[in-house]
This record gives sequence, structure tokens and C-alpha cells, in this order.
Amino acid sequence: MNSKRKILIVEDEKDIADLIHFNIFKAGFDASLAMNGNEAIEKAKTLLPDLILLDLMIPEISGLEVCTILKENPSTKKIPIIILTARGTEDDIVKGLEAGADDYLTKPFSPKVLIARVNAVFRRVPKEGQKENDILKIDSVRIDQTKRKVFLKETELDLTFSEFEILLLLLKKPGWVFTRAQIVNLIRGTNHAITDRSVDVQIVGLRKKLGDLGGLIETVRGVGYRFKESE
Repeated sequence: MNSKRKILIVEDEKDIADLIHFNIFKAGFDASLAMNGNEAIEKAKTLLPDLILLDLMIPEISGLEVCTILKENPSTKKIPIIILTARGTEDDIVKGLEAGADDYLTKPFSPKVLIARVNAVFRRVPKEGQKENDILKIDSVRIDQTKRKVFLKETELDLTFSEFEILLLLLKKPGWVFTRAQIVNLIRGTNHAITDRSVDVQIVGLRKKLGDLGGLIETVRGVGYRFKESE
């Protein structure tokens, strides 16, 4: 089932690159390798992989710049990117996500966690030609996008405009981490007078209205928020 999925690994440390390549191949995916930023961009455009594992600290062109370039290119902008970064570099994680990366892994990470995150991304990426479902449901939370209604089990929740937009954003990509700035930009546009602090306030309100399921909205320390993915 996984054999047709192509993954581009961008990592300049040979030992790490070989380890990732081995585990990706072992999991049944096709794997290609790029050792620097220029090679990563060229291979991404040529191979059009289904996913890119992108180390931020690579020579020639940084991983952050590579991410920005690929997300601005019409032919590569829809390719999911998982950034790889050293532990404790929260600023790099935030910058990577805001440059268009879809998820991140901090080094060192286990092969089991790597493959789990790769599989999670593929579960969340719609197949070619697949229509967006008007009804989104995770656990007991259900959103009817057409009617702009949210239900907790069978009870309709009274959400503000911003609460609805934030919850919709998080439910559309469960498990994906969104920075506060991304949430602001995606729900109101870059010119709207809404702050990171107001996003925190909206999240508090959402959690309260979700009751016992409020914990499904997880805080990613120093980064932002995500909606917990179903097991």
C-alpha cells in the first residue's frame, strides 16, 4: 500500500541520512536523498515527492529557505514538509511552520516515531481528486461546514465567529501544529487587528465550551496549538 509513496529526505549528515533512508525504505516507501539546499529544490521539482523530510541545518541554502521556496512554487507548494530540527530550537520550529512546513520532529527521534509521523501526514493529506467532506468529526466533536454548526455529541455549541474558525482550522488538519501567527493569518487575514494573545483567549473559550473534550486542543509549548489526532 505504501510502495507508491515517494519521500525526499534532505539531510547532510550521512549517518543520520542513512538511518532515515533505511527506516523509510523498510516501512515500504520509496526514498530519495538530497544533501544540500540546492539539490533539495531541484529534486523536489523533478521528483514531485509525496512528502519531504527537511533538516533545517543544511549547506548552500538553509532548510528554512528551501521550505519557503518550495511553498511559493505552484508545482511543489502542496507537498507536505516535515522539518527536522535540534531539540530546544523553538524559534526554528515556529519559523519553519510559518514558512509553510506541516509538521516537525526534534532530534534525536526514534525510527518508530519517525514512521508514525510520516504515516500520520499521509492519513491527513487528501488523495488526488478527493472532495472535501462537509462534515468533520473527531471523537464526539462534529462540524457541519455548510451550515456552520458545531455539535458536541448531539448538543449544538454556541461559538463565536473566531472560535468556529479556529476549531474548523484545527479539525481540518488534526495533529498538525499551528503557530499563533498562522491561526491569526488563516482565520482573519494578515491585516486584521487580532493578536497572539487574543488567540490564546479564544482557545480558552473553546476548551471551556468543549467541556471534558477541551483537552483535545493541545498546547505545543513555545509553538502553538493542535487538535489531538484520533488513535
